[in-house]
Amino acid sequence: MSLTHYKRDPLKMFEDVFNEKVSPFFSSLMTTPSFKVDISEDDGAIFIDADMPGIKKEDIKVSMVDDVLSITAERAQSEEEKNKGYHRIERSWGCQSRSFTVGENVDTEKIEAKYDNGVLSLIIPKVEPTKKTGKAIPVQ
Repeated sequence: MSLTHYKRDPLKMFEDVFNEKVSPFFSSLMTTPSFKVDISEDDGAIFIDADMPGIKKEDIKVSMVDDVLSITAERAQSEEEKNKGYHRIERSWGCQSRSFTVGENVDTEKIEAKYDNGVLSLIIPKVEPTKKTGKAIPVQ
């Protein structure tokens, strides 16, 4: 009997089963529906563009709590669609949510959000971070 040397970790093979590139079917079962985003920044602002096709503007909620920005959207399934005899369903419905830590150096009062043609665009202006003060604590 001879041992075969694997070039790859054999346990990694099981992780690949759930990898979206290897098996989108298993990956879709394991993950919640979500939307894709592009995040960029320059010296003055952070920019987030979220692809949200088929979602109505009034069903999108953007909130900022402490230094976490959250985007939530709800897509409803219509009654007409429930009665159809589908062969395959890939479009998702339900609540989708993404949250991002943007840091403390943003101006939460001046965040802009626009929704156009299925894309939510956010501009999050930056501010100079406030300096934290230190204090010496005597040891007794």
